[in-house]
Amino acid sequence: MKRILFITSTRIGDAVINSGVLDYLVRQYPEARVTIACGPLAQPVLEHSPGLERLIIVRKKPLGLHWLGLWRRVVTRHWDLVVDLRGSAIAYLLRARQREVLKRTRVKMHKVREAAGVMRLDPPPAPRIYLPADARERALQLLPPGREYLVVCPSASLPFKMWPASNFADVVKALVSPGGAMAGAGVVIVGGPGDEEHAMPIKNILPDAGVLDLTGKLYLSDVAAVVERARLFIGNDSGVMHIAAAMGAPTLGLFGPSDEMLYGPYGDKCATVRGPRGLEATLSEFPNWRQHPTSLLEDLRVPIVIKAAEKLLERTEEI
Repeated sequence: MKRILFITSTRIGDAVINSGVLDYLVRQYPEARVTIACGPLAQPVLEHSPGLERLIIVRKKPLGLHWLGLWRRVVTRHWDLVVDLRGSAIAYLLRARQREVLKRTRVKMHKVREAAGVMRLDPPPAPRIYLPADARERALQLLPPGREYLVVCPSASLPFKMWPASNFADVVKALVSPGGAMAGAGVVIVGGPGDEEHAMPIKNILPDAGVLDLTGKLYLSDVAAVVERARLFIGNDSGVMHIAAAMGAPTLGLFGPSDEMLYGPYGDKCATVRGPRGLEATLSEFPNWRQHPTSLLEDLRVPIVIKAAEKLLERTEEI
């Protein structure tokens, strides 16, 4: 029986992106005993993976001491395969029959494809999240069948990635109001703890529509089960956007200073949209964009997003 060590990201979105490689491994070696090392935020999207023997939570420490801590926890075992998608040196300090370590290149490719390249997988396996059955049961209770749902996540981990919440409200109203592409659909808002303020404009613009605000109320695996039921998901470049794509929901990602060619939602039912300024002009105009305190998507107008949503709805009608 194979023993596999899989080292993945601390971030939710990156862990989801890497999950396709993990899914390949558990399908290729169904009897394997798998140890996953990841950050605490990524735990909910990985903890129900098949074959999981041990989940090691790696919390960042100064001077990279978290790597030393991980090494101490895995060094006593002889591994059949170590897959390190963090590109650290730890794989070379372990007893292993086979080591596959991510090496960064200057070749521009989607991060899903980059991760798959570690195992030389082409086409790359799509991200996949395994959920417990009760997560889907809870989602059915929240979003009962017989109705379409528009799920939105107006927040993100950093302010420069966030489209103004008032713009989300305008898009949602246009889509679900009479004559809209999703007229009569239920509106669901998701997000993490502390994101509640971003839900307010949507609830305020549709006070009588019974908007279901789940912001900060769900465990991340329950969020995945909820977005799986979406006829359409709209969100900023965030971990939840990647979760929606991995769960098979038609997913529209809104982009500004991050590169959708690298980090766009992955799958046949996904699309991205950005404003006319473009990526290069955005990065040139805001050279310190990673420290920018407010949105860098202000050139993305509401009609552009509505049109992109309508196109995605039309394209996914028969998928």
